[in-house]
Amino acid sequence: MTRTEPRFRRRWAALAAAAAVLAVGAATLATAPEAAAAGSGATELVKDPTAYVDPFIGTQKGTDWENTFPGVTAPFGMMQFSPDTASGPTGYDYSSDAIRGFSLDHFSGGCSSFGDIPILPVTGDVGSDPAARTEHFSHEDEQAAPGSYDVRLQDSGVDVRLGATTRTGIADFRYPAGSTAQVLVKSGTSLGGDLSADVHIVNDHELAGTTTPHGLCNNSQYTMYFDIVFDRPFTAHGTWQGGTVTPGSDHATGSGSGAYLTFDTATSTSVTAKIGMSYVSEAGAAANRAAEIPGWDTGKVQAQTRKDWRDVLRKVDVGGASKDELTVFYTSLYRCFQSPSVFNDVDGRYIGFDDAIHRVPAGHTQYATFSDWDIYRSLAPLQTMLYPQRAGDMADSLLRDAQQQGGWWPKWPSQNMTGNVMNGDNGVPLFAQYVAFGATGVDIRGALPIMEKAANHSEKVGWGWVERPGVEEYVKRGYAPNDAVSQGDHGLQGASETLEWATDDFAISQLAAAVGDHAAADTYAKRGQNWQNIFDPATGYLRPRDDNGAFPAGPGFQTPPAGAFGQDGYDEGNAAQYNFSVQQDLAGLVAAMGGAQAVVPRLDDFFSQLNAGGNAPYDWAGNEIDTTAPWVYDYVGQPWKTQEVTRRFETQLFTTAPDGLPGNDDNGALSSEYVWAALGMIPATPGTPTLALNSPLVKRAEISLGNGRHIGIQAPKAAADAPYVTSLRLDGRGYTSNALPADFATRGGELQVDLSTRPDTHRATAAKDAPPSYRAHEVPAVGYLTPTGTQVTPGGTSLPGTVGASVLAGSAGRVHWTASADVPGVTVTPSSGTLDLSHARTATTPVTIKVADGTPSGYHPVQMAFTTATGQALPGGAAVLTVPAADGDATACDTLGSTDTECGLRLRDNGDGHTVPVTLDGRSGRSTTDGSPYEYFDIDNTVVPGGGPYHATVTIDYYDHGTGSWTLQYDAVGNTYKNTAPVVKTGTDTWKTATFTVDDAAFHNGENAGTDFRVANGGDVGTLGKVHVAVSGGNVLALHLCPDDN
Repeated sequence: MTRTEPRFRRRWAALAAAAAVLAVGAATLATAPEAAAAGSGATELVKDPTAYVDPFIGTQKGTDWENTFPGVTAPFGMMQFSPDTASGPTGYDYSSDAIRGFSLDHFSGGCSSFGDIPILPVTGDVGSDPAARTEHFSHEDEQAAPGSYDVRLQDSGVDVRLGATTRTGIADFRYPAGSTAQVLVKSGTSLGGDLSADVHIVNDHELAGTTTPHGLCNNSQYTMYFDIVFDRPFTAHGTWQGGTVTPGSDHATGSGSGAYLTFDTATSTSVTAKIGMSYVSEAGAAANRAAEIPGWDTGKVQAQTRKDWRDVLRKVDVGGASKDELTVFYTSLYRCFQSPSVFNDVDGRYIGFDDAIHRVPAGHTQYATFSDWDIYRSLAPLQTMLYPQRAGDMADSLLRDAQQQGGWWPKWPSQNMTGNVMNGDNGVPLFAQYVAFGATGVDIRGALPIMEKAANHSEKVGWGWVERPGVEEYVKRGYAPNDAVSQGDHGLQGASETLEWATDDFAISQLAAAVGDHAAADTYAKRGQNWQNIFDPATGYLRPRDDNGAFPAGPGFQTPPAGAFGQDGYDEGNAAQYNFSVQQDLAGLVAAMGGAQAVVPRLDDFFSQLNAGGNAPYDWAGNEIDTTAPWVYDYVGQPWKTQEVTRRFETQLFTTAPDGLPGNDDNGALSSEYVWAALGMIPATPGTPTLALNSPLVKRAEISLGNGRHIGIQAPKAAADAPYVTSLRLDGRGYTSNALPADFATRGGELQVDLSTRPDTHRATAAKDAPPSYRAHEVPAVGYLTPTGTQVTPGGTSLPGTVGASVLAGSAGRVHWTASADVPGVTVTPSSGTLDLSHARTATTPVTIKVADGTPSGYHPVQMAFTTATGQALPGGAAVLTVPAADGDATACDTLGSTDTECGLRLRDNGDGHTVPVTLDGRSGRSTTDGSPYEYFDIDNTVVPGGGPYHATVTIDYYDHGTGSWTLQYDAVGNTYKNTAPVVKTGTDTWKTATFTVDDAAFHNGENAGTDFRVANGGDVGTLGKVHVAVSGGNVLALHLCPDDN
């Protein structure tokens, strides 16, 4: 995209150019697409990669919010000084035409967070609500590049120039002559909302303060300090709190507060501000500012930061591509070094996860904002190869975080808190990736005991998060049940939790092996094969299993209901998209699915759409779960299809437009995948240095590894329409493997790749050419029972079924099976048998399942046990027979206390609904805490799927303390929340019972945290003992899950 030069930019052009020359020398600031070097035959490399960075790419919503920011930051900078528009979840939206301020910190993720201390220059009166004031702008008057951001604010006619160093920002504001120049400092207006804020005038040049916003995705909180100094005195000042503006005031506090400063434009129209930030103290912010920007030359700061970016980007020199391809490549590479961000002050101090001030060891850096679920796959390896010392500091930052929060590994940590976003224990493979790709000075021995603790034990930490919720059941069963414990941000996620934890355990095994702990390495390598326990041979999918071991009824992929974000059992995705998430043993998975002849057609169909979103059974390139999916073809003997799909990915989904990303960049995760693909490879197996191959998009690349070694890539025939590899040489020798040697990432080497517009369907197709899989502890076969899932079987019902087993690895021979039920009224005939897999991949036998008259209402599982001839236990299936109640009611209850007794109903902890166990008047219950006004409840979706209208009776035992009132708020038909009549407490300090009857309940998980109803306590503490629900009508499955109802 061509961008016109802003009108105001020309007025400062001479100054900026002079500063650039002074700071940088005679480096070329713009280059045309490179031609071959004269007479040498070699493709010329880009001289100045910063000329190909377009920070506006990814700032506009396309298929999803892409959430990049266009402002200025140094590599890995704490200060990310950027405009926030009037719309946009993480700050800037290219479609918006109004700026609310230039705030100090940002991240490219899926929640409204950061965006702290917006600063907005305006003219005229500040108005009655300065916090809400915005300024219109046009992209014709806006320019961004590495190190600089400039814009004209149209309403006030103010020209803005921004620069930044690691912890400090500098801003030039040029006002119209004769105007009333104001600077608004919106100290209590963070993107995620502020719990508290403070701003105070220090002197006539300076103000300082703090903000304490909600943390990542509204979880926890953090405090940021700032100090702002101006190049000349302000002539007046004041503060505001909400809609109250107080001229002359020196101090304001609270959410929505801020300060304004007035400057005289009679003799000068320019105001320059330097802004220091810190997470330690205001003094720390001032010290950071003074150390990093001692002068007042914004142009010089911009030029130096641009030089810093040039040095970073020249770690990967490329050439031989179109201008657009180079722009996408270097913009993607630029995004790869914005996060994680520096967290300590210039003196080494930082605030830890224990809320104490620590000092990082001399010569090292503390980092924060690790989008671990996203970045462990491809970003961390790239950063490590290029900056192994920084990566070592990142790994040890995570270790220090863990040590400071009681020995629990952080989960999506930002600032000094755990964000607890997404499933899995993703900081573990992130740490392992740093180690595998060459990070220096990493304390593996210090990290392993902490990782192993959470791999075997669950406990609430800090604000209530759990590193591995219900991991004890995972260890016992070999899978995470798809139950209430697996509830995530978007629904139940038992299958994806199992797959992530298997990846995490495999990563632990690799770390243990690295330090010679072979027993632990073997233990966790075995757990790395837990994917086998959720593989369903009857459907060929990796699927969630319930508490009884049953897979859901029906096919593997099931279209999610309207409004859902992914399929039940999978976090942000579905069965098709998670079906290749076994990077540690893709050979085993392929064998389980029926071999290459079965897998290739499924891959072909899967990649018929490249960015289908979380609810369709196709590739979702805009999310990280499918990062390595195109490379699965490398494992099944068709590498030319990996080359073809990745070229489609590069050319169709990444563009130079503002919506030029396929999805949320997630702190550089998607950008890093593009960089790898364009270079012709991808990190394939978390915890190992395996690099699986595709084909280069660029004709030449020279990569300077951080250990002093080098990778060279020559692909003189590379082109958008020439993705197919016809020959490959490594260090001068022919090479046919679809993965590079294990030491390539740290040793380096020279690759010569010959490409064509036509596929070579014979090259690198042998089994030996596949990237490595780690097949230790595979089971020989997997058993199953159909029908699976929940089967409605009234008394007197007979159900035909099939018992089967499929070979997974090697020879399974004869497999013995037995079937058993939990009540005498349920029988399986025959109840045992043998399946012969000596000469067949699959063997089956028919069975009959019967439910006798008089069998009590409820769930009655039929459990299967499968063993080999030597007695080795094999994964197997189950079915759950559902005997309905005669009265047509579904009933569920939850008895609350130190350990809740959940019978189809669950109390859900949530951001505004936290409880603690209590004992009052001799009876256990749970009380709201931390100012939480609500208690949230979720009914088992199996019995009450949602929709309605339902007739519901809710009976609640509550402790009658105080004289306030409370209500039941429920998810009603028509996507509304409704309140019942209030219950007025009378202060008897006894237990009482309240009963509510409604006829329009929807119960489709529409309340916060995907719940069905909540108790609203107003400003009082609410204490509940037992909650009982009876629901009828609609699609209710009439089961009595509460034992007292049978």
